[in-house]
Amino acid sequence: MVRLPLTPDQVSSGARVGKVLRDARAGRDAAEIARAAGISPETLRKIESGRLPTPAFGTVVGLCDALDLPVHEVAEVWRGASSLRSASATLSAGAAP
Repeated sequence: MVRLPLTPDQVSSGARVGKVLRDARAGRDAAEIARAAGISPETLRKIESGRLPTPAFGTVVGLCDALDLPVHEVAEVWRGASSLRSASATLSAGAAP
């Protein structure tokens, strides 16, 4: 099976999610967060930097659990329904859904 190339919108969505995850980590040790999410620190770096714009769903759920982020809010960032600035502010403030 051949995987189709990502669209520019998909790449942009991945970059938005990566930024929100990086902002939510807020200086916490990347290796600890990666371990808690069940991924390698290198995979976490790739997601946060946008070099891995389409991580597996289980990976996103694991990261959300490790960072105490509601999955549905990260999904809204992916969809572009939430602006990056307001989503990052909401998530970093720890606002309840």
